Amino acid sequence: MKSRTFLKTLLSSLFILIIFATFIACEKKDEANNNTGNNTNTSNTIKIGQYGSLTGDKATFGQSTKKGIDLALDEANKSGGLLGKQIEMIIEDNRGLQQEATTVVQKLIDKDKVIAVLGEVASTNSIAGGQVCQEKKIPMVSPSSTNPQVTQVGDYIFRVCFLDDFQGEVMAKFAANTLKVKKVAILHDNGSDYSKGLSQFFAETFKKLGGEILVDEAYQAADSDFSAQLTKIKGLNPEAIYVPGYYTQVGQIAQQARKTGITVPLMGGDGWDSQTLFDIGKDALNGCFISNHYTIEDPDPNVQSFITNFKAKFNETPDALAALAYDAARILFDAIKRANSTDPKAIRDALAQTKEFKAVTGVITISPTRDAVKSAVVLEIQNGKYKYRETIKPDAAPAQSAAVTTK
Repeated sequence: MKSRTFLKTLLSSLFILIIFATFIACEKKDEANNNTGNNTNTSNTIKIGQYGSLTGDKATFGQSTKKGIDLALDEANKSGGLLGKQIEMIIEDNRGLQQEATTVVQKLIDKDKVIAVLGEVASTNSIAGGQVCQEKKIPMVSPSSTNPQVTQVGDYIFRVCFLDDFQGEVMAKFAANTLKVKKVAILHDNGSDYSKGLSQFFAETFKKLGGEILVDEAYQAADSDFSAQLTKIKGLNPEAIYVPGYYTQVGQIAQQARKTGITVPLMGGDGWDSQTLFDIGKDALNGCFISNHYTIEDPDPNVQSFITNFKAKFNETPDALAALAYDAARILFDAIKRANSTDPKAIRDALAQTKEFKAVTGVITISPTRDAVKSAVVLEIQNGKYKYRETIKPDAAPAQSAAVTTK
């Protein structure tokens, strides 16, 4: 009787141990899945996060970027998706705010379980979001953040645009070699890493080329009255003014500069590229110049096909932000295909190995610093439109980076 009771007790204990072990195994499996995002074989979609300034004072940047990614997403899913699954893009609006960029990227990774992130445009917000991606070991591709510090955040952070040091160099060379000016004033946004970086790199190159920076004045993004800075600049008689800011303030500065009596050309960077610039600046912008990533005048079939498809979907001409976003999404999709995996580390490694990818804004090879070394175009504003002026290549650019073919 005792032995039968003992056997019964032993079997009951073993049954409890088996149930407990099964529970622990399930818990560990769930924990593993949570730590690797959507990286499971049971999911029907591959989740990718996108964050940007869909509202706020840089909203046209975010909207253009979203449209470029939407087009790339549609094309990829119509072609069968990735690894036999459809791509699900989860979109977050950071309203142009640095802290909000941190918050939404944390949400994309921790709650939505994305395996990679696309964004942002503004360098300040990319640095903030990139720090979260780096900490979580989730690859991030910025379409158009040009400040050098963006990819310095860490080895999971990439970009498909050129850098500010080159962009500042481009306009300095254009001012000195093409416009033949010797004396330039600078007016920059003191709260923007992008604007401060461009003004620094422009000044360094322009002085090396024999030019003189008469004055470097500053403003804040919230400012709307620039009369004090412009009056001081006018008194120094510059031959051109470099304004490496964003479109809203630049449009206002152009209007106020002409009212102040300043007639010399204003020069800037890709931060000007928005229809809102023309809505605010109007005719005051005629004869001004920007450096940018591509031109719609480029006859390359790859470029013209993108423009045609974009117009068919959105009934508008794509700006450079849309083109870069389209390129960023396609390069990420290509990396996932080559990795043949949804593991973030494998995707990161595939991104780092990207070579001679034929994109709309150039032929892209990712450098050891996870940047794309590319040419820039200089565009002139004439009656609310950009007209191609010239292409400027980086001094050390590989041959395949000479992307824009317009002559």
